[in-house]
Amino acid sequence: MEIFGDRWTLLVLRDVIYTGARHFRELLTGPERISSNLLADRLAMLVQHGLLTKAEDPSHKQKVIYSLTESAIQLVPVFAQLSAWGTRYLPVAAAYAARGEVLAAGGPPALAAFMDELRETHLGPEARQRPAPSGPTIAAQMQAAYEVALDRTPGT
Repeated sequence: MEIFGDRWTLLVLRDVIYTGARHFRELLTGPERISSNLLADRLAMLVQHGLLTKAEDPSHKQKVIYSLTESAIQLVPVFAQLSAWGTRYLPVAAAYAARGEVLAAGGPPALAAFMDELRETHLGPEARQRPAPSGPTIAAQMQAAYEVALDRTPGT
């Protein structure tokens, strides 16, 4: 609870896991509108606790890239369960539920595949535990479901 006991820490991790946000600016401009000093504090804490790593962005000298560690990737099933619970018991906008529904519909194989995709993206291709399946990635399926739900949302 010391690590996850506040609202922002889970939201920062969620955004890195589900939306692919890897830079400070991407995380700062999310829908929650976290303040820059609060975001910097949460990112530093997540790095300190070994859930994220921080490295210079080779494409831009003044940017850093945040990456998930294996211990953070191991939290994906927890996030999936929280998402499923929220979708079942709370009023959740379709766009926010869409990504989690892809994982829920695919069951354990989709969850394992998504975790491998995260390993490849954040830890490198050698960290993948299974061969990459043919067809669209789970991340691509989740993004497509999100975009479809967003298109169906009035006022967007």
